[in-house]
Amino acid sequence: MRQLKLIWDFRGPDALKTAEHHEIHLKDYIKTEQLQTDITGFQSISNIHAIAFMVVPENIMKPIRDTLKPHRGQLYQE
Repeated sequence: MRQLKLIWDFRGPDALKTAEHHEIHLKDYIKTEQLQTDITGFQSISNIHAIAFMVVPENIMKPIRDTLKPHRGQLYQE
């Protein structure tokens, strides 16, 4: 099963803090919905761009995408 990385972009001087906080909400969502995934994270792209992400199996991506509205997605490769 392919894994997809759902990505939320944050920009501005507080982008990294915002992405870090967004990951908390992603973990809460995973717990609340009892999803069988545990790959989340945040990453600094530059000093004014950061991302938060969650990796999900392709077969459950659509309802998660429709609920959480990520900005973009890509294939996940470890």
